[in-house]
Amino acid sequence: MVEEMNLGAVLARRPAVALVDDFAHRNVPGLLHAKRWQDVENLLEAGIDVISTVNIGHLDSRVDVVEKITGVSPPETVPDRVVRAARELEMVDMAPEALRDRMAQGYIYPAERAAAALEGWFQTGNLSVLRQIALRWVADKLAGDPQGYRADGQVRGSGHASERVVVALGGGPEGETLTRRGARIAERAGGDLLAVHAARPGRLAAARAALAAQRQLTRSLGGTYHQLADTDIPAALLAFAHAENATQLVLGATHRTWLSALRPRTSIRSQVIRRGGGIGVHIVTCTPTANGISPAAK
Repeated sequence: MVEEMNLGAVLARRPAVALVDDFAHRNVPGLLHAKRWQDVENLLEAGIDVISTVNIGHLDSRVDVVEKITGVSPPETVPDRVVRAARELEMVDMAPEALRDRMAQGYIYPAERAAAALEGWFQTGNLSVLRQIALRWVADKLAGDPQGYRADGQVRGSGHASERVVVALGGGPEGETLTRRGARIAERAGGDLLAVHAARPGRLAAARAALAAQRQLTRSLGGTYHQLADTDIPAALLAFAHAENATQLVLGATHRTWLSALRPRTSIRSQVIRRGGGIGVHIVTCTPTANGISPAAK
């Protein structure tokens, strides 16, 4: 037996405020929505204020970083844009040792689960780094908020993004890493995220499944997704970047072999860098794809 929130009952009761725990929770199959944050959107549309909680490790843009730190990939995620849309955001900050002490006393998990949790996700080192990530996310959110106000009550800024970050997707699984990196760059600068897959004519459908997932991830991170077909990939990427007034371009790279080092001018990355025309280029090292092709060389 699994207990879930009764969305219909809450809507029928029409409270002024609903407390909904675990914002990133994944609902059991058969309910109206797959995720609890989607239930919350229904409550908000009905005029019900909602107070909820979310772990920094469940934000889409931070999943890859959190997995590297903790060794655990969060099974439940929530789009950053949904959390950023909150009218008020409060970080619940607690020293790692204090949190571990509460867990050991059974305030968070039952005793049989607490010991395992303390040796896993809730190790002091993990908690310290996760706390830093949370602080940075909140700071970036405040810095990039176009609705912020000055002390004199006037709206601060015009709301236009100062940076536009383009992520070049090659069609492999490394695209998720590139997209999240681009989202973090845009977030820190209060800018826009644009993901683009450029391929030669006839090859756009070659990685349809991976690109569909990356398109969904881009949109969940508040960005836009685009596809280009051109025989000159570097030129297409740069033309798109210039047309969109992009300030930064994110490209993927695998560890170079001795053979590729002998041909430094043949890769898309090297051509984009040489022909960039003032656009900042970020090279992100990625794990080679299954077919061994560099993510930026397709």
